[in-house]
Formats: sequence, C-alpha cells, structure tokens
Amino acid sequence: MEKDKSLKPIRVITVDDHEILRGGIKFVLLAFDDIELVGEARNADEAVHLCEQLQPDVVLMDLMMVGMNGAEATRAIRKKYPEIQVLILTSFLENDLVQQAMQAGAIGYLLKGISIDELADAIRAAAIGRSMLAAEVIQALLQPSKPSSQPVLSKRQEEVLALLALGLSNEAIAKRMKLSPSTIRHHVSQVLNKLGVTNRTEAATTAMRVGCV
Repeated sequence: MEKDKSLKPIRVITVDDHEILRGGIKFVLLAFDDIELVGEARNADEAVHLCEQLQPDVVLMDLMMVGMNGAEATRAIRKKYPEIQVLILTSFLENDLVQQAMQAGAIGYLLKGISIDELADAIRAAAIGRSMLAAEVIQALLQPSKPSSQPVLSKRQEEVLALLALGLSNEAIAKRMKLSPSTIRHHVSQVLNKLGVTNRTEAATTAMRVGCV
C-alpha cells in the first residue's frame, strides 16, 4: 500500500513488561503505513513518562505488570492526558479485570490472540474515540451465567449493556462507541424492553445477575 503523505500516521506506544511481546507488536505494526510505533514502555511509570514526552494518539496497554498495573496506569494517563486513548491488549479475560480497565477510562479491551488486521482496526477505531471490545470479552461479560430463557440481545445491544452496567452515562457510551446520543438512547430502550425492565438501574442489576459485572 502506497503511503499517503497528506495523512499523519496514528502515533502509538506499547506498554508491556515482556520484551519479546513488545518486539512482536513493533514488527506487526511495521506492516501498516497509517500506524507508527513511536515508543515502548516496560512498565506503567515509563508509560506515563512517554505519554508526556511523545503525546501518542493511542497506548496499547498490558494489564499484568510489576508495580502499577495496567488499569491503574490507564487511569493515570487518562486523568493527565485525556486526549490520549488507551487500548487494553492482554491475555486475561476475567470480568473484574475488564470492569477495572473500562472504569479506568480504557477505550477498548482486546486479547493478544487477535489477528494483525484486527489489531490495526482497533487502533484506528481508538484513534477516533470509538470503543472496541473483543467479541470474546462481550461474550465473557454477558453469557456465562445467562439462563437459556434470557432474551437474545444483538452484539451492539450487548456492548451497550456492558458499558451501561459499568456505570457509563448515555453520553459517555455514545462517545465510547462513536455513535450519536439518540442512537444510544434507542439501543438502551431496546435493551430495557428485551430485559423486561423499566430503567437503567434495573438493567444494570440484571446485567450483574447474569454475569455482566
């Protein structure tokens, strides 16, 4: 693919305490002209420092690191540099980890087994402020304890419910998913109808009961 000189590449830093994994991500991102890896951090403290130095568009953040964990680092970066998006890239799928990361301000949550193209698409989505949750993440949040009689939600509705249950407002969900507030209100209304509840609090409670949070 020929590089378009008029477009600035998406500036990315990667945060992982495993050098081999950082090297693998660096090699993978070389395949994309519109994404540039500008820095690597071995831990959360280095990540915050690099954000100050390099002002990246997107941070690829591991969760399990020595010292400050990925969720804590995400919260620190988002508080100090709200224009920088943090995309979790981890091997761990536990519900509490997903909840901590998203509440800390992560724009998305991906697993390290994703394809090269999926990673690139997630970085592009994060750069424009659009939330990206891996299909396995949504499934883990919403399906493990779901009774067979539970109403079937669409993928988009499941993502809305997951974010709603994490305490996000309609406006915050709209920003995460890069959709209009009216579209989110429609999805929330559909979720409430399918769950047979009358408000967001009851929907969140139902989500907790079926294993969403």
